[in-house]
Amino acid sequence: MMLFSVVCHAQNPKDVDSFDYQVEQFSDIKVLRYQIPGWDKLTLKEQKLVYYLCQAGTSGRDIIWDQNYKYNLKIRKALENVYLNYKGDKTSPDWASFEVYLKRVWFSNGIHHHYSKDKIKPEFSQQYFNALLQSTKTVLEPYIVAILFNDKDGKKVNLDESKGLVEGSAVNFYEKGISHKEVEAFYAKKVSPEPEKPYSFGLNSKLIRNKKGQLEEKVWKSGGMYGAAIDQIIYWLEKAKTVAENKPQADALGLLIEYYKTGSLKTWDDYNIAWLQATEGNIDYINGFVEVYNDPLGYRGSYECIVQIKDFDMSKKMELVSNNAQWFEDNSPLMIAHKKKNVVGVSYKTIIVAGEAGDASPSTPIGVNLPNADWIRAAHGSKSVSLGNIVESYSKSAGKGRLEEFANDVEEVELAKKYGEIGDKLHTALHEVVGHASGQINPGVGTPKETLKSYASTLEEGRADLVALYYLYDSKIQELGLVDDWKKVGMESYDSYIRNGLMTQLIRIQLGADIEEAHMRNRQWVSAWVYEKGVKDNVISKLNRDGKTYININDYDKLHDLFGQLLREVQRIKSEGDYEAGKLLVEKYGVKVDQKLHAEVLERNKQFTSAPYSGFVNPVLVPKVNAKGEIIGIEVKQPKTFAEQMLFYSKKFSFLPLEN
Repeated sequence: MMLFSVVCHAQNPKDVDSFDYQVEQFSDIKVLRYQIPGWDKLTLKEQKLVYYLCQAGTSGRDIIWDQNYKYNLKIRKALENVYLNYKGDKTSPDWASFEVYLKRVWFSNGIHHHYSKDKIKPEFSQQYFNALLQSTKTVLEPYIVAILFNDKDGKKVNLDESKGLVEGSAVNFYEKGISHKEVEAFYAKKVSPEPEKPYSFGLNSKLIRNKKGQLEEKVWKSGGMYGAAIDQIIYWLEKAKTVAENKPQADALGLLIEYYKTGSLKTWDDYNIAWLQATEGNIDYINGFVEVYNDPLGYRGSYECIVQIKDFDMSKKMELVSNNAQWFEDNSPLMIAHKKKNVVGVSYKTIIVAGEAGDASPSTPIGVNLPNADWIRAAHGSKSVSLGNIVESYSKSAGKGRLEEFANDVEEVELAKKYGEIGDKLHTALHEVVGHASGQINPGVGTPKETLKSYASTLEEGRADLVALYYLYDSKIQELGLVDDWKKVGMESYDSYIRNGLMTQLIRIQLGADIEEAHMRNRQWVSAWVYEKGVKDNVISKLNRDGKTYININDYDKLHDLFGQLLREVQRIKSEGDYEAGKLLVEKYGVKVDQKLHAEVLERNKQFTSAPYSGFVNPVLVPKVNAKGEIIGIEVKQPKTFAEQMLFYSKKFSFLPLEN
């Protein structure tokens, strides 16, 4: 058993108002804290389950670093050695720049920006860095040092087909020299035993070229690639299984352990079905190679873990959305052939995060819907969660003034202040529960990964957004008792979505850059499409006052109709596997940026000190043990600094060799 302690501030669950949400801010990043409300109400057995699951999750931390870039672990070790051992001038601008660079690398789990996927360039010279290495007797190969400062491997995930989706991506999913076409040819030959239940080929492996020059998969499993870390994950999952809340939960954990031991994709499917059916109990989790956003071809899953405690009050309210999933499907603007006749097993909970790791930390989602396999979702349903305490921390730490700067008028500001919070929560719920669960693929059409390729992720996220937008402006949500004024909630949601999609999200990218990230792309192509299609009827106006651009929605009813039209078309694209139509939609509306407007937005945003990106340190669960070494209690503490937690993780959870 691995027990540990760390110097922290203890969390006081009764002292909510005085809780210090912000840890620090640097570059374009804010690091925040979150609380675990209700921790003391859990039984000791439940607390142990949470603790073991968190230990399992953090044990895989090195995996995401190596997945993100093959030299990340070497780079991290070198940077941390300099940070811990440098005895020179720590008041110089160069040292300050070094500290910021290290923190940015920590935040992104590697040297590529967590959102833009661009390589993070140091704001100190290579000469200075070499002096730091020499001063601290730190070894880092000169060719890797050079990469930090040159343009090699400049994009973790490249979506520009002209540069080669695989060839132009630095992500460590494919051995150098393997081409996009070779990958597609390799997987075109793979056939699942039951074609109607296709395996997630490539999900848990790196594709390499063997000594014979043939492609083969290097599987992430015990005894395989990442085996040393996976063995630690298995160790803690086995302990978690001993304190499972019920048999279905224990059975699911057993299948997850078997999957990590064997690497079997059939077992992965069996596990996902068992995990879906384990709905009772207060504790749940996400653990595995899950989301495929970091693979330009959409095959390989990034390692992540989120440990969850049920938020009973909010989950009860959100069950209303789940229970009416069939109504939403039946009343959607989709073509009849593309509607599900039986929406199965959509569960939705607002949860309290107790710990995150891998691709979910430090930068975290606010909502998750799993599993990703379409056939499992169709036959067995899905689980959707909203990360309630994460959303709460974002809200409590939000910067002031941006709304007033970019909103068109006072009415828009007042709507946002009154209905913005409930609108955001409902958007997340409708996006995850109804959006991702809706629609069906035509018989004989391949999976979106196969048919829509590099555009699959942004089209799916946009499709789910459109479902949410369509129903946010519908009296049904008031009939269900979710809001007290559906029209005003809908108006506010439309205002904020279009304002963000056409303008304010641009603060997240550098002037002159295209939009690369899947969610940013989808928000722009949705907004730009309805703007263009609504020009004739003056649905949305772009106004200019005193040299500043504002967006105004003139007709919410017609905008609602446009969202429905676009949803119908995007579902058709997915259902029919229409690659060319999907590509045209994304490339025409979602990639290129109005440079004049972008420059204006960045200039107007300079007055705000709050960083555009936020992420979190995790609370630390510290076991208390008796003389026999048995856990008799677990205390929640908060890290003092971002560096403290990152260095602690590197010291206690570095199980992989520097080259894998």
